[in-house]
Amino acid sequence: MPQVFEFKLPDLGEGLTEAEIVRWLVGIGDVVAIDQPVVEVETAKAMVEVPCPYGGVVTARFGEEGTELPVGAPLLTVAVGSEGALEPVGLADSGSGSGAEAGAVGSAVGPGAGSGGAGSGAGSGSGEAEASGNVLVGYGTGAPVARRRRVRPEAMAVSVAAHVTAAAAVSAAVPDTVQGPVAVVSPLVRKLARQHGLDLRQLAGSGPDGLILRADVESAIRALTEGAAAPTPASAVAAVSVPESVSAVQPSVPSVARPAASPAVERIPLRGVRGAVADKLARSRREIPEATCWVDADATELMAARSAMNSAGGPAAGPKVSVLALLARICTAALARFPELNSTVDLEAREIVRLPEVHLGFAAQTERGLVVPVVRDAQARNAESIGAEIARLTEAARTGRLTPAELTGGTFTLNNYGVFGVDGSTPIINHPEAAMLGVGRIVPKPWVHEGELAVRQVVQLSLTFDHRVCDGGTAGGFLRYVADCVEQPAVLLRTL
Repeated sequence: MPQVFEFKLPDLGEGLTEAEIVRWLVGIGDVVAIDQPVVEVETAKAMVEVPCPYGGVVTARFGEEGTELPVGAPLLTVAVGSEGALEPVGLADSGSGSGAEAGAVGSAVGPGAGSGGAGSGAGSGSGEAEASGNVLVGYGTGAPVARRRRVRPEAMAVSVAAHVTAAAAVSAAVPDTVQGPVAVVSPLVRKLARQHGLDLRQLAGSGPDGLILRADVESAIRALTEGAAAPTPASAVAAVSVPESVSAVQPSVPSVARPAASPAVERIPLRGVRGAVADKLARSRREIPEATCWVDADATELMAARSAMNSAGGPAAGPKVSVLALLARICTAALARFPELNSTVDLEAREIVRLPEVHLGFAAQTERGLVVPVVRDAQARNAESIGAEIARLTEAARTGRLTPAELTGGTFTLNNYGVFGVDGSTPIINHPEAAMLGVGRIVPKPWVHEGELAVRQVVQLSLTFDHRVCDGGTAGGFLRYVADCVEQPAVLLRTL
């Protein structure tokens, strides 16, 4: 007798309580292997593929693409057993816990079942199946199950056998080229294809082992666009095959000017990364009494020092150092002098908690919105090491491969909004941190240098800080030290 197991949305860590279905990787009737990714979901931290702990035939999916599900809600059900005899197979290697006894029948429940009913531990790793006389059954097709009925195991066995047989027939009728998971790694490639209505299973990837690359999707989009622009022979025939007698009998109707239709109101859900950012910014404004101070600094010497570093040869040669990496190194030196700004406020205990390590976050703009990756233990790194880690995290952010751990735990944030071509800003502190340094664009400006007017490379620096952790004197001292290091990089030699 077959076993039907329900796989629920697992706990994705970092306190995440919900996720949005971005793309189903399997369909009803597909055969899945143990630990095969079955769905791609987007959380408030990152986009991840969720593997299924069971091997068998998918009999139901709960939730369409774009649906937001809480942790513990059913994702899909899997019938475990052969197509013929439908005998249960062992799950000892699936990592799902105790497995299920032979002859036991699992439960496939709708999203509303939550923690009740049989098999509720499937999503949490127990993999238990109920062998009682009554079990809950509810096969879905992507929509939530409205009603569930109690049936006996014998009736369920017949229902599951019929369902699996029908699924096998459908699967056999579909060509092999459109079954199974798609050879795509980048979530951005999937998103691009979904936006243009492309079926990735119809594309031949040019990457290693048939991997579908972004260039493959863009090429297919261009082909579709060119095909839509050119008139087809059928449409051309239809355009000239209307008899004149038909048009002659049509009554003449005077043209009436119609008012242009007003554009529809667009509603964009605050979900995923965008929703998490909105919640954090709103909480920051509610809880943190912030203040901002700023200063203009002559960055000419800093830019010259960077050019010298990157053009050095011989033993001193190394990877290119970015301006952001130098500014990050300056921040760690400034936080060593002013540790009040590397802290957080414990409201319940009414305490200021000073943190020993500097986990430096930096704002990165991606197609999925603003994210803040974190460079761990930045106080123990030099400019070259910080630059390499920033480059790695930035690339992971652009491809949607950042893990939740790489997006949390920051103690101070560096915001380089100069990349957007602006000079200044008053940023909102990244809760629960205590401060954020903003850096504007570096541009040539008139500047008094050594008593004479000259054209220098000038940058505006701004510090937004939590007024609960320090007063303006401390914040001003921090910002002035940063500006001094920008204007005279040799100041950093004291801390190196």
